[in-house]
Amino acid sequence: MRHRKTLKAVFWTFVLTVAATLLAVNLGGSEKKLDEQIHREYALHDAQYQRALGVLLGPPITGGNRFEALYNGERIFPPMLQAIRAAKQSITFETYIYWSGDIGRAFADALSERARAGVPVHVLLDWVGSAKVDDDFIKEMESAGVQIRRFHKPTWYDIARMNNRTHRKLLVVDGRVGFTGGVGIAPEWTGRAQDADHWRDSHYKVEGPVVAQMQAVFMDNWIKVSGDVLHGERYFPPLAAVGEGRAQVFSSSPSGGSESMHLMYLLSIAAATRTIDLSSAYFVPDDLTVGALVAAMQRGVRLRIIAPGPIIDSQTVRRASRAGWGPLLEAGAEISEYQPTMFHCKVFMVDGLLVSVGSTNFDNRSFRLNDEANLNIYDEAFAAVETEQFEADLKESKRVTLQAWKNRPLHEKAMEHLASVLSVQL
Repeated sequence: MRHRKTLKAVFWTFVLTVAATLLAVNLGGSEKKLDEQIHREYALHDAQYQRALGVLLGPPITGGNRFEALYNGERIFPPMLQAIRAAKQSITFETYIYWSGDIGRAFADALSERARAGVPVHVLLDWVGSAKVDDDFIKEMESAGVQIRRFHKPTWYDIARMNNRTHRKLLVVDGRVGFTGGVGIAPEWTGRAQDADHWRDSHYKVEGPVVAQMQAVFMDNWIKVSGDVLHGERYFPPLAAVGEGRAQVFSSSPSGGSESMHLMYLLSIAAATRTIDLSSAYFVPDDLTVGALVAAMQRGVRLRIIAPGPIIDSQTVRRASRAGWGPLLEAGAEISEYQPTMFHCKVFMVDGLLVSVGSTNFDNRSFRLNDEANLNIYDEAFAAVETEQFEADLKESKRVTLQAWKNRPLHEKAMEHLASVLSVQL
């Protein structure tokens, strides 16, 4: 009997050891992490900065584009649905959140109708993010001919598939018009941010040559999950200039260049001369990023940050965020918490020129664990529009002073410290 118990104990010890090893290997990642501060060698307006972003890290910055900012669901979803319903050649759609409600029904109906009309429709949903999707929507779309794929359904031997999620939010219609930003397909994103059940978010409509880059980013993950290479004029038509805006679509993925997005932010912070304005749904920067922001303020850059307030979908993230505000507040950062509802925006602006929008949060999950995509716009007129919206959001936010942060209750500090331990996965 004792011998059996010993064998049983050895067996379960072996199983738990293997499980722990698999967990550590899969969640730890294999790429080297950035561990040195980025030195300032040029300003953001210098040509060398844009050469670095267009050659060292991402696709080339291309001109001839037009952009339209869309604020909150009542202004975001109608143009997206209108573009889908007008599709003639193709629809490619990648999103993290697709749940239910009337807006989920509206997208399922519009995508299904186009598929029945003979338009190729390709939908890529993250396995984790779409876990709460209404099964009827999936059945309707698939029966209509919509090609649906799930990104990284986990398996027991590859836990990293669940930890590496596609957080990208891309819609491209006919290869000519694109949409990106922060919204998911769920009731929370509808309305006008009028109450706690309707979130504040921003999305962006794009036309011009840069849409081809957006399409290429979608194709990157579509090939991974399906093995199908979508090409030809229905996906990549010739795109003439439609405006004067310069832009690039910047992406990152743990399967190839997980630090690219992180490095883009660090290079931009190092190049800042006057201002950095950041709207961030999940603001949990690592020590390297905090150091870069502090260094920017020490050379005279004004830093303003808007983060979610008490109304947030993850109190753990808020606590982890607040735990690390000390060095930023001490250096002079203006940190404010949005009050009316959940603040889900992801907008990074530097020196009244760069506006980076898309799916990326200011945290380790976006920088190292998720597949992300941002639209980097280099346009002073568009930056002015976004700055005006940023300041409108500031009026709905509560400033957090250094003294108030230091004086928060002891139990809050303890909870925030505990949450910060999890920051590597947030």
